[in-house]
Amino acid sequence: MDRRQLSQLAIFATVVRAGGFRAAADQLGIAPSAVSHAVSALERSLGLRLLARTTRFTRPTEEGARLLARVVGPLAEIEMGLTDAVEGGATPRGPLKVTMPFLAAEELIMPRLPGFAALYPAIELDIRASDIFEDIVQSGCDAGIRLGESLQADMIAVPVEGSRRALVVAAPSYFEKYPAPLHPRDLSAHNCIRRRFESGRIYRWELERDGHAISVEVKGNLVLPQQELIRQAALDGLGLALLFEATVAEDISAGRLSTAMEDWSPSFSGFHLYYPSRHQMRPALRAFIDYFRHEGT
Repeated sequence: MDRRQLSQLAIFATVVRAGGFRAAADQLGIAPSAVSHAVSALERSLGLRLLARTTRFTRPTEEGARLLARVVGPLAEIEMGLTDAVEGGATPRGPLKVTMPFLAAEELIMPRLPGFAALYPAIELDIRASDIFEDIVQSGCDAGIRLGESLQADMIAVPVEGSRRALVVAAPSYFEKYPAPLHPRDLSAHNCIRRRFESGRIYRWELERDGHAISVEVKGNLVLPQQELIRQAALDGLGLALLFEATVAEDISAGRLSTAMEDWSPSFSGFHLYYPSRHQMRPALRAFIDYFRHEGT
């Protein structure tokens, strides 16, 4: 293999990950023309068209996608090896990219972040908060946080919290107007605050009693994208909401929200931190895992 192809492959992978030549150039700190030249040279040397380019988007061709699937793992290993060499010693340092939902960032990471930053000031923590599942290898992340039931089978995962329970809640003012539901079939008579994920999918309420799990397509005149916004709408008396217990525990204790159908409250495997199986782990990632992992009771 021509040694120049290694750097060209790395630039090609960055273009795909960034979604375009200019964005890749910004990430790499080089001119857009240099990015275009490297990809064109790689295409010429391989005799393949790797990218489909229009004025609106840049995406890999079928051949480019196959090539990327084969090289993204080895490129990540090379990057990790170079980072390890630069970091040296035992002091955790350098960049660390972690993808997670907004809820995990708000409830699990941000409250403990000051202590982590004080303990590891040389780690450059880059949190990518999104409800869209990211392939951490292809996205260039070191690790991710997701609910245990959503994890990829080939990942190593450690819990960062215990199990989670979801509750149907509403403001007392709402229950003054409408009787509290007792069974999932009663939800059809209620205004339920629905959630739309970034993917566009509307969440079907997952409920469970005595080991019997069901999902319900609820109806309502309000659709929101995040748990915190749904919580605020419930506090304002705008409808029923299905929210994690940890999110509304203080509101329930203070009487700002009331529960319904507690016998149908489902439990979920809590958030886990996951990362690829590798022979060596960067000190920065090991420090993050050790600091935020859930040790149980």
